[in-house]
Amino acid sequence: QVQLVESGGGLVQPGGSLRLSCAASGIIFSINVMGWFRQAPGKQRELVARITSGGATAYGDSVKGRFTISRDNAKKTWYLQMNSLRPEDTAVYYCNGVVFADTYWGRGTQVTVSS
Repeated sequence: QVQLVESGGGLVQPGGSLRLSCAASGIIFSINVMGWFRQAPGKQRELVARITSGGATAYGDSVKGRFTISRDNAKKTWYLQMNSLRPEDTAVYYCNGVVFADTYWGRGTQVTVSS
């Protein structure tokens, strides 16, 4: 019943921008923490960004200054604005949300940065 669905991925040139969205459904409580992770082939999953319902943010070192996370609590939707994209940003991006002790994950969306 609980679903998280990512959207906005695709192919973009180096230096370009993309905006990812994560829409949650089937959750009646506020989402305490909303996040974005990514995983490239052969590499470990890494934290990209996360935001609390109150608006506190945290970013992975590799994306600080380039990516911005935001959220709409009423819509139970959160976003990842990605600017100055680099080829090494290429990965499957997953959103997740924490509601009390439960964590939910989306299926992921592919982001490819290439000329």
